[in-house]
Amino acid sequence: MDRNFKVRVVVGVSIFIVALVGLYTFDSLPFKILFGLFAGMAAIELFSFFKKKHSGLNIILAMFEILFLIGGVVFVSQTNVDYFWYIILGVPGYDVFAYLFGKLFGGKVFKKSRPFPHVSKNKTWEGTILGLTMAIGMVAIKMACGGNLTTDWMYLLCGPLALMGDLFESYLKRTFGVKDSNEILIKNKFFSLLEACVGGSEGHGGFLDRVDSCVFACTVLLVISML
Repeated sequence: MDRNFKVRVVVGVSIFIVALVGLYTFDSLPFKILFGLFAGMAAIELFSFFKKKHSGLNIILAMFEILFLIGGVVFVSQTNVDYFWYIILGVPGYDVFAYLFGKLFGGKVFKKSRPFPHVSKNKTWEGTILGLTMAIGMVAIKMACGGNLTTDWMYLLCGPLALMGDLFESYLKRTFGVKDSNEILIKNKFFSLLEACVGGSEGHGGFLDRVDSCVFACTVLLVISML
């Protein structure tokens, strides 16, 4: 097991534990504050991209990402614990299982082709398909155990929306010529400790890489709920 994988697991589990504590204390207010801080740091990372490259397309993509960050914060601020369980199962659920299954089975069934070679070349068909299956399945089980399909059906989209959000951020970083969302800020002493808290010092992303799927999914769900 390589060090990068170990750090991802440790950071992921730690953030999940902190999120659970925040969700079940003081009416989930600490969690909402934490999510807002994550989104704020993600926005700072996004603006740092312009130090490396800027163009009309970059500006447009960055504006969309800011809208997703705002939409994600608005959705989280007004949702309750029961509904946010759908988000946890569908969004981080997809990310975790897609990564794990991609590591375990990637290239063993679909040996040569990749689903998104021009946007995210490391994604595999095996990881993507199994990750989506697990995410949708877990949300469906939660819905069957205590939800309402008539009102909660939109949360079945969490897995696919997580994938779309991840792909959008990958495309965003590619247009800026950035590999990891924190690669510019991590060199700044003021931000280096904060970035290290989300595993950023290991070269596999920062705050934006942690919330990209979630804010995209939450923004779409916010629009659907408004409609």
